[in-house]
Amino acid sequence: MTQAQVDRFFEVLADPTRRQVVQLLGEGPQRAGQLASATGSSSPAMSRHLRILLEAGLVADERVPDDARVRLFRLNPEPVVAVQAWLDQVQAHWREQLGAFKRHVENS
Repeated sequence: MTQAQVDRFFEVLADPTRRQVVQLLGEGPQRAGQLASATGSSSPAMSRHLRILLEAGLVADERVPDDARVRLFRLNPEPVVAVQAWLDQVQAHWREQLGAFKRHVENS
């Protein structure tokens, strides 16, 4: 994952409503109206949030076979997994640095 992708991920999730949408979609696919109701957002505001999440790749949408007007939104786990891998690398680096510092202090 590039630094720009990591930056975009955190930028998109800086908004509390979008974080709530991601949490709701973690429970399963939902329609925009359901998400708007659950978050207390207006339909136009939810549309904007979903567009941003779609553009960032955090959310995917699909048409319902019986009704082409209905779109279901679902969480796309790939960006979350990629950011988790990046965070694991950061954590490993700091764990190594702190271990080296501890050894230095203990040997002094």
